[in-house]
Amino acid sequence: MKAPQAGSRDVVLAVLRDVFGPARRGAQEALAYRLRRAQLSARHVAFVTELAYGTIKMRRALDWALHRYLEKRTAPLPLAIAEALRMGAYQLLYMDGVSDHAAVGETVGAALRVGHRGTAGLVNAILRRISAEPPSPPEREAFATEEDYLGTSFSVPTWIVQQWRERFAERASDVLRGVDKAPQLGIRFDRNALTVEQIVDELRVRGVSAHRSPFAFDALVADDRPQKALHDDPHGRWVLQAEAACMPVDLLDPQPGEHIADLCSGRGNKALQIASRLQGTGAITCVESDGRRAHLLQQRVTAMSHGNIAIIEGDARVARETRSDRVLLDAPCSGLGTLGRYPEARWRKAPVDGARLSTTQSALLRAAANSTKPGGRVVYSVCTTDERECENVVEGFLADHPSFGREPPPARYAPFLTASSDVLVPPGIEGRDGFYIALLGRRNGA
Repeated sequence: MKAPQAGSRDVVLAVLRDVFGPARRGAQEALAYRLRRAQLSARHVAFVTELAYGTIKMRRALDWALHRYLEKRTAPLPLAIAEALRMGAYQLLYMDGVSDHAAVGETVGAALRVGHRGTAGLVNAILRRISAEPPSPPEREAFATEEDYLGTSFSVPTWIVQQWRERFAERASDVLRGVDKAPQLGIRFDRNALTVEQIVDELRVRGVSAHRSPFAFDALVADDRPQKALHDDPHGRWVLQAEAACMPVDLLDPQPGEHIADLCSGRGNKALQIASRLQGTGAITCVESDGRRAHLLQQRVTAMSHGNIAIIEGDARVARETRSDRVLLDAPCSGLGTLGRYPEARWRKAPVDGARLSTTQSALLRAAANSTKPGGRVVYSVCTTDERECENVVEGFLADHPSFGREPPPARYAPFLTASSDVLVPPGIEGRDGFYIALLGRRNGA
């Protein structure tokens, strides 16, 4: 058996081995690295991205389907061959526009280059059987619980399915279906530099059709996934930022001339969004404990000449004397709301994450409260749906801080309001990331 020339499937297989092998790299990091080395055309980059991310997301469903064809085999498969089988099965079972002949032949060639004639022959035999005798979809009767059935069907860990069924009730299937699809492309633009019409025209020239978000007024959402990659504007007129990730600053509603604190600033997308809304006035204090992220934020601030942003590298839980008109706490969290955006994330979360992280989140929220002037506002946000990191943190805080109370979000956020008038964005639906956001006001004189 002669190995064909290396191609797109080899890149995908390398990404899978990076993500699930000893290195345990993130999917986005692994894909970017492998694509730089491969130098593929735009069309092949799109194919590689879809195949790599899809195979990673659908791992549980693929293993369930492959079990039928491997159940008589007693010896474990080598890692690379197991990943090749998943990659091949994904093409046959989930991808449109890929012929069975190409899916089998190209995958067998990639398997031969990472294995030998015997293992490549096994891949060939199994994929041909799948092509000739596709497996039936999972049926409820074959599973002990509804959560196991849905988890296998949508390729999500059972404990996450259980959480989302309790959280979203009849919408849980839409959430599960949504996180298996490609996430929406969001763009946040600087309203001081571009009008809505101008940014829409600028994006159209780059092959991106987009419309304005009905929620965050400085966010756009692409109508379709663009064929060519879109990048941040080098002049800072727009950045790639998910629609839901623009909502916390929109709800913070910073006003020109105010002092704003941005705790846990990260690489600074929200800080730069705040700066745009301040229109060059006021001041922003960013606090970030990760030195690498703080350095990157400083580079971005310097490049965009934002003289009103000060950056503190340190722990946001440490008390500081300065009090701000508004405080944004975009807290570190379990990230269950971003499973659609980060393909490997669903396989790296644990049921204990919410309880573990809520302790830190509560401490950060107390620090945010201490940094807020009387009459000021705190926005607490997390890109997760775990109630332990959401309502439980806020309710515990309010019980201990009677000087604070909830503030109602603007009417346009009505589709996402909880019974407590917090904002809960379901992940996956319309391609959005999941977010929880609470608006907390400090009473005057408190």
